[in-house]
Amino acid sequence: MNILVSNDDGIYAPGIMALVKALSKEGKVYVCAPDDQRSASSHSISIRKLIEITEIPFENAEKAFSISGTPADCVKLGIKYLSTLGVKVDVVFSGINHGGNLGTDTLYSGTVSAAIEGSICGVQSFAVSVNSHLVKDFSVAGEIAVEALKKAYGNLDSKTVISINVPPYPLNEIKGVKVIKLGEREYDEWFLAEKGEDGKTRYKYSGKPIIYDDLSEDVDVLAMQKGYITITPLKYDLTAHDKLREVEEFGIGIGLYEGGEKDE
Repeated sequence: MNILVSNDDGIYAPGIMALVKALSKEGKVYVCAPDDQRSASSHSISIRKLIEITEIPFENAEKAFSISGTPADCVKLGIKYLSTLGVKVDVVFSGINHGGNLGTDTLYSGTVSAAIEGSICGVQSFAVSVNSHLVKDFSVAGEIAVEALKKAYGNLDSKTVISINVPPYPLNEIKGVKVIKLGEREYDEWFLAEKGEDGKTRYKYSGKPIIYDDLSEDVDVLAMQKGYITITPLKYDLTAHDKLREVEEFGIGIGLYEGGEKDE
């Protein structure tokens, strides 16, 4: 089995090193990851600048490439580049991310987007995160990643991505595992103003996650808050399927194509 590993924290992040080590016992691991921090880059890709690929040594990996693009670039280009080396990627893993990717944060996440790019390319994909930016021990997340590979690989279509979030606790302090839907991830947020030497004011975004006490029990944000590992199947189809008929009944634009007059 050929496993492509990427992330958004950069190729030298401890999380990706831990994931590669864990997965290397299950197959041949190839790393294609950003050359620097790319957190919150979402699903952006590079279309106006050249992308550089540099091979680097990486413990427990067959080959590893530092890539100057985004996480989605790393997977899209990585799959194609490895194919020129005779390597067909069987599965994509993204992570282990430093920080959770819960609820609406998944829309910003470069980690999740790297996995979704694998899905778009027709390869079954997984995203793995630990819900702390200060995490030092990735062993539980690594074990869960291996479990997911063994139990889910080949049993889902490639259009479904499995997103795994792990509390930053030892295994004996984690309450269990919940397969659960996304919730809302809100922040007490602000922009910090900084004036540069050139006199211009620039702004830096920051914020702290809100601690909830009134959320529905069936969402990932609250389950994580209570100490559970959360597993959420995701799809890149953002269509609100239950609203298609309702929006169709609005008749938006129909008059323009049937000789009708626009409302004043």
